[in-house]
Amino acid sequence: MTKTFSSRILALAIALSVPAVGNAETLSDVLAKAYRNSGLIENNRAVLRAADEDVALAVASLRPTFGYLASANYSNPSQTDEFSASASVTADMLLYDFGRSQLSIDAAKETVLATRAALIDVENTTLLNAVRAYQSVRRSTAFVELRQNNVRLLTEQLRATQDRFEVGEVTRTDVSLAEARVAAARSGLAAEQGGLARAQEQFRAVVGDYPGTLSSIGSTPKIPPTEDAARAVARSENPQIKQVQHQVKAVELLVEQASRSSMPSLNATGRLSIDDDGDDATSLGLNLSGPIYQGGAIASQRRKVQAQRDQVRSQLYTTGLLVDQQVGNAYANLAVAVASLDASDRQVRAAELALRGVREEFQLGARTTLDVLDQEQEVLDARTNRVSAAVDRLVAVYEVLDSMGILTAERLGLNVPIYDPAAYYNAVKDAPRGAVSKQSQALDRVMRALGKE
Repeated sequence: MTKTFSSRILALAIALSVPAVGNAETLSDVLAKAYRNSGLIENNRAVLRAADEDVALAVASLRPTFGYLASANYSNPSQTDEFSASASVTADMLLYDFGRSQLSIDAAKETVLATRAALIDVENTTLLNAVRAYQSVRRSTAFVELRQNNVRLLTEQLRATQDRFEVGEVTRTDVSLAEARVAAARSGLAAEQGGLARAQEQFRAVVGDYPGTLSSIGSTPKIPPTEDAARAVARSENPQIKQVQHQVKAVELLVEQASRSSMPSLNATGRLSIDDDGDDATSLGLNLSGPIYQGGAIASQRRKVQAQRDQVRSQLYTTGLLVDQQVGNAYANLAVAVASLDASDRQVRAAELALRGVREEFQLGARTTLDVLDQEQEVLDARTNRVSAAVDRLVAVYEVLDSMGILTAERLGLNVPIYDPAAYYNAVKDAPRGAVSKQSQALDRVMRALGKE
């Protein structure tokens, strides 16, 4: 019975490193599903499209604008009906503003690049959460099976103890000890089943649906061999750093724009009008305008953007330190998991050997029932620790990729259409009259289906 139990636990413990066959979901399948279903990623794609439109709005400020006005009036002076009508078309175009509009366009472009980096960071976080959810379900599943086997083993041992009590080989105390351990094992099983249910709910929240049969992970992605090498990659690739770098450039452009805010603007204007008598009038002109005194608002705005520039510059420094810390933490977690896995393997072997010895000594009367029960718990704890260490090691590898900022669908080679953040930008950057994204159209269909529109 003991050998059977040990072999079952061993099979469960090494399942994390043996490739599964059949229709089981692989980690790549789950990551691809999370990438497709993530509402957080879709939300940030919409934020990026809005930032793209800011470029179009800035470009539009350099384009000519046209407007029209039509009016009709009725009056009745001295009991005489009088009607009048007129129509006019106006045009206006900025000719020169000392580069303020162009600086606004450049700042909007930098904001787009910062928002793209934020989208990549969200993708990293989403995929890492999917890895954790995947491994959490597998961990909880293994824990439940270990507990189920433990309950079966202790139940069989309880029956054997009761049989031995009937023939006078053990005391009532031995039976009570066995009964207490069975009750504790059932309580532990219920707790692990609850943990599995919670892990499945978390999996659904991250991935989009409940997990099916999950396969083990065959091979893990390659990571830099040293922490310093990973930090070098993170300094150049991590989207958190890239985001703040572009934010710094954007706010520096806004500072330059604010420094020119007191300079004048030159506009060309035109007007064509016609009234109900058929008379028409045309006018063309140049307008030079600029502020003289704004109550201190211009200087205040300049100081404000300078303060914002200083804030973002300091944020760049702290973000670099944060990324270094994330890389260091990831490698520390990996080192702990590897050491824990090695120690757990040793613990499992020693605990199993000790259990066999205790059982033999129990048969000879040199050990008590409590000694056997305690050692069986040691084996269960050792196997549980081994499962957790194996899961933690795999998660730590993906945490390293996340800390470097390269945990993306494209880098992992997931079987999904890779979102192109430049596609919408290229469609709207020149401020066309109409452009609607496929994502917006899809969301409109969903909203209509939900009765929201």
